[in-house]
Amino acid sequence: MAKIESSFKNMTLSLTLISLVASACLAFVYQVTKGPIEASVLNKKITAIKTVIPDFNNNPDSEMFRLPTGDGDSLDIYPAKKDGNLIGYAVNTYSTSGFSGNISLMAGFRTDGTIINISVLEQKETPGLGTKIAEPQFKDQFSGKNPADFDLKVKKDGGQVDAITAATISSRAFCDALQRAYKTLFSGKEPNVTTTASVPDLSQHKTISTLN
Repeated sequence: MAKIESSFKNMTLSLTLISLVASACLAFVYQVTKGPIEASVLNKKITAIKTVIPDFNNNPDSEMFRLPTGDGDSLDIYPAKKDGNLIGYAVNTYSTSGFSGNISLMAGFRTDGTIINISVLEQKETPGLGTKIAEPQFKDQFSGKNPADFDLKVKKDGGQVDAITAATISSRAFCDALQRAYKTLFSGKEPNVTTTASVPDLSQHKTISTLN
């Protein structure tokens, strides 16, 4: 009996030591990789902002603020400035209505609401079909359009957007994400051109719910 008890204690001690060593190793790996991972995420974000608003010389990430969507969450807004003058916003937006789940976009807007460009950050749509939302042939049709007078719905739903053949659901989700960005950014007011150096406090405006 004593031998069995001794073996049990040794086994418990060994497992405890192994767990402690494993935990220490995981903590070390986390600390080592944390910095590079954060840097990679930041670089990806800055690259996306530069894609959707090419001509700025401030650091939009350091001036980022959030606005409520009206659906119980919020979007990250990145103000872009040129020599201190506000020239537009990059909005990190999303839709949960993709064919295979969430779609995440970075959408660039001028201060009057006109869409500059769009970058697809994340999507898991069907290869060769829904994945075409990231291709210029589809997403470039939005550049230069203002959702105030351009209906962000696919033509099948009565809008003005040319859907991707055999990928209507993905096309709708893209439009939904873009509409969410526009409505959140310009909620409660008519967009107007401004060149002020300070970022307007858009959070004080009444939120307009995203259209279905």
